[in-house]
Amino acid sequence: MKHINLDLPEVQVRELRLGTITGYQGNAADLVEGSSCGMKDTKRSFQQCLGCSTSQAACMVTLIRDAAVISHGPVGCSTCLHEFAFTYRVNAPLRGVENPTARHIISTNLDENDTVYGGAQKLKEAIKTAYDRAQPNAIFILTTCAAGIIGDDVEAISEEAEKQYGIPVVAIFCEGFRSRVWTSGFDSSYHGIARKIVGQPKERRKDVINVINFWGTDVFDRWFEPLGAKPNFITPYSTVDSLRHSSESAATVVVCKSLGSYLSAALESEYGVPAVKTPPPYGIAQTEKWYLELADILDKRAEAEAFLAEEKAKWLPLVDELRFKLKGKKAYVTAGAAHGHALLSILGELGLESVGASIFHHDQKDDSGAEDFCSLDAAVTEYGDVDNYQVCNKQEFELVNQLNRVDPDILLARHGGMTLWGAKFGIPSLLIGDEHFSMGFEGLYKYGTEILNAIENDEFVKNFSQHAVNPYTKWWLEQKPNAFHEAPKKKKDKKAKAQQTAV
Repeated sequence: MKHINLDLPEVQVRELRLGTITGYQGNAADLVEGSSCGMKDTKRSFQQCLGCSTSQAACMVTLIRDAAVISHGPVGCSTCLHEFAFTYRVNAPLRGVENPTARHIISTNLDENDTVYGGAQKLKEAIKTAYDRAQPNAIFILTTCAAGIIGDDVEAISEEAEKQYGIPVVAIFCEGFRSRVWTSGFDSSYHGIARKIVGQPKERRKDVINVINFWGTDVFDRWFEPLGAKPNFITPYSTVDSLRHSSESAATVVVCKSLGSYLSAALESEYGVPAVKTPPPYGIAQTEKWYLELADILDKRAEAEAFLAEEKAKWLPLVDELRFKLKGKKAYVTAGAAHGHALLSILGELGLESVGASIFHHDQKDDSGAEDFCSLDAAVTEYGDVDNYQVCNKQEFELVNQLNRVDPDILLARHGGMTLWGAKFGIPSLLIGDEHFSMGFEGLYKYGTEILNAIENDEFVKNFSQHAVNPYTKWWLEQKPNAFHEAPKKKKDKKAKAQQTAV
């Protein structure tokens, strides 16, 4: 089923589009099976926190090198944009960007009066300020909850400004209350990019491959070279022009499907750029499948097979040594969906036992319509089931409960702040922010080395656990992890309903 409609200014949220769920407790295999039947989401009677879609949209557009970004809302809502401006500078060396350009971020600073009289005028002034000060090649407008409640016609204002200034002015509808699924913000930003920035292809370039990623190290130059191609990174560090010409690339690969599946599907369905459907190259099996699918698109299978053979001969003997040292160790994973599944694959390849996972959400469908899109299915098929698998929607109290129960030898985390909970229990914890670090055969060896180092150097966390204060009570730690999950309501049959109505 096609989920892409670029005629609409707003993208449908993931709960409706992909059947995304944010609450589950069980094992991974049952989740995969249930997804094929349209599993119902489980709500919570209590939640500790919730991710904001505005932040995820900002994560993408703030990092475009020659664009300006307007946060249409109270000034506090723009703090996440400044956070990613910091990320832009810090991670620039990973991508070889020697002189990262200044970020141009403006807030309309909506206040109480604006909630009554509207913020349209402030938005128009902010667009003019952005254009005059930054001379950007595009302006992105992020809507916040306040703007959504007021009901400002942001799309009409952006179209008027586009005609006035002669550059794309892109409305991105990403109010926090739109969706319980944090990754809906990624979809919002990429919907705007696909609608207003990407242009119709004038040619098809066989030597360029789109890479949709976060900000990891450039490992793709080396991988693409045997195929006669080079990467075109789609945020961060892209330009408006490189985004415009992404429709001319030979193919698109996605490092994290939670991030980029929507844009890759849009590039394929609207502009004819084939997307690699195989989950990203984490672990031996997935690396081979992924690289060969890409090679087939470029008609370079012989070159790809030769490259894979060289890489396996170089790195797999080293991986075997790590397997021997890590045998019998237990690991726990916490991350977003796609990268969490990738870490499970890495653990399976290294011979560790995955005793559980706290994953932020689960997509039951894919925007591309591919039947074998699910990276969790791939991990379970290749390496076995995972007990104590939960979809936690960033509810850290559920993660803490799980860690207390399974007591792993190591905790692997994708996001900052999560490894603290492992340390409080004396569990060695590993956080690597570079999502490309573990890709391919070399990445498998590097990540395994880091896991071994963390396990063998556990003195600090053991000492730390003796003095750490856990904010969660003994009562909670003795509950089941899904204690606050609401039981699904039972449907009454028609006869019973009729009798109740009659009474």
